[in-house]
Amino acid sequence: MPLLTRIRGPRDLDRLSPEELDRLAGEIRTFLVDAVSKTGGHLGPNLGVVELTLALHRVFESPRDKVLWDTGHQSYVHKLLTGRQDFSRLKMKGGLSGYPSQAESEHDVIENSHASTVLGWADGIAKANQIKKRDSHVVAVIGDGALTGGMAWEALNNIADAKDRPLVIVVNDNERSYSPTIGGLANHLATLRTTDGYERFLTRTKDLLERTPVVGQALYDTLHGAKKGLKDFIAPQGMFEDLGLKYVGPIDGHDIEALESALTRAKRFGGPVIVHCLTEKGRGYQPALQDEADRFHAVGKIHPDTGLPIASSGADWTSVFGEEMVKLGEERDDVVAITAAMLQPVGLDRFAKRFPDRVYDVGIAEQHGAVSAAGLAHAGVHPVFAVYATFLNRAFDQVLMDVALHRCGVTFVLDRAGVTGTDGASHNGMWDMSILQVVPGLRLAAPRDADQVRAQLREAVAVEDAPTVVRFSKGAVGPAVPAVGRVGGMDVLREPGTDTPDVLLVSVGALAPMCLEIAGLLDRQGISTTVVDPRWVKPVDEAMAPLAEKHRVVVTVEDNSRVGGVGSTIAQALRDAGVDVPLRDFGIPPRFLDHASRAEVMAEIGLTAPDIARQVTGLVAKLDGRYERSAADAIDSVEPARD
Repeated sequence: MPLLTRIRGPRDLDRLSPEELDRLAGEIRTFLVDAVSKTGGHLGPNLGVVELTLALHRVFESPRDKVLWDTGHQSYVHKLLTGRQDFSRLKMKGGLSGYPSQAESEHDVIENSHASTVLGWADGIAKANQIKKRDSHVVAVIGDGALTGGMAWEALNNIADAKDRPLVIVVNDNERSYSPTIGGLANHLATLRTTDGYERFLTRTKDLLERTPVVGQALYDTLHGAKKGLKDFIAPQGMFEDLGLKYVGPIDGHDIEALESALTRAKRFGGPVIVHCLTEKGRGYQPALQDEADRFHAVGKIHPDTGLPIASSGADWTSVFGEEMVKLGEERDDVVAITAAMLQPVGLDRFAKRFPDRVYDVGIAEQHGAVSAAGLAHAGVHPVFAVYATFLNRAFDQVLMDVALHRCGVTFVLDRAGVTGTDGASHNGMWDMSILQVVPGLRLAAPRDADQVRAQLREAVAVEDAPTVVRFSKGAVGPAVPAVGRVGGMDVLREPGTDTPDVLLVSVGALAPMCLEIAGLLDRQGISTTVVDPRWVKPVDEAMAPLAEKHRVVVTVEDNSRVGGVGSTIAQALRDAGVDVPLRDFGIPPRFLDHASRAEVMAEIGLTAPDIARQVTGLVAKLDGRYERSAADAIDSVEPARD
């Protein structure tokens, strides 16, 4: 009987022998490869933390002791050991989240999956334990990549201030975040990894000197008394100890016995301790180890034996941006690229290969990336900072006060904008078009297809006196959506076919195909519709108000929060222009969305063509002083168009 099937909770690990623990580690890796290859998910990070997670749950008593993960993509093994072994619907609706989830288990705490936050959480919980006089422990697991984030060091500064407050920080050092970790901290950790270490040096020295007559023991005592200086010379961990943090390591992160010994010592210490563990991302799975880019950090559905994708989805938004960046780099030597530890995921790997001296990976430090971009722009180059839409939230103040206030020509490219679905609440890029609306002078583009990504990226980098933003979706990019005309700077995607049109439908970004479908459904109800793509949604085009005035109602559709989004901004622009036309805005409701496929999430929140067409039909009927139920019902019988 497999050992894994007998593990229903962490305490089931207590009775296992060292040999059984090694066997269980192998079973877990086999399980992960088999399960994640069927669903997709974060494979490499979890293969690297098998022994570490086993040791954590043997030494500490979750949920009484709080084991916190940063980021949660390395928590699959933790899920398995805390009773969650059905991975058949991982990241799917009704299945396990790809991150810790309080709704799933009392063993889970942090759900946000935004890096570098765990130490702040741990500091707060440890302080509360002290106030409440609890004797439980707090363990924060943070990767070397996440440790590059500024928030981590702010937290370390506070943690170190309380020498008697128990808190164990486990640094999971695999030399990578997504791709290889870079920066000064990474170099410091590399020094610790490659140094023989004080303890082993001292042991060998003691053995030698004890065999030396008379002076041997005295010399050894002198060396031992000089421990601090010698430690800094042999294994330069002084950076941590100078902060007041006890340092243990480096520890082989795949040696369960060594891990348990180190963690037990840290647990007994009674103050803040760093346990530095060396792990191998993708361990035990050869295809992952051979992937130098990111060691299978995140994969789609793959063949478990080869690691090759089962199906190709064709060109995606990210690759279109990446290809155009290379062309821009060839044309303009002042264009540089910035990434926050995500060179490949945001499509800058090709640019980096072509122009290695014009790419800056700032680590998981979006705030620094934005401020550094301001400095680059001020000094005469044009930085393009590519980042997931959800992660730009972290750098809002820097966009506002460092880039916009100083009128710096910086282009922010937001990948994974809108509903992303399977990665859950913290990864949906649904706030950018709301929070950026308040930034004076900023210009924001939402391309509808690959051609517009290329065109609007070029328009963005041509702006040298203000921040520009280009945002696009996740996944495959559909066919081109041609314009049939132009009004001001806006593309007309569909003419109404009458001089007295009913609805002006404002389509934002990748939702253009759906908006054309809505127009078709309305046309069947005798409702004439103009469909326009503003292209640049901030500022609102001057032609918007005169165009809206020619219609009976304005409808906006956006893949962003309805609160403060494009619809709200257009409504304000119409009021300011004195245009008294009813406006109905459709978008994402202001709530956190559970993980599911993009299509399932969109259906749940009513952001589909039949749902919107039904409501617009009712709105137009009310304007006519009537409400024909049969017309609205007719929408229900229409089969939605397929991509």
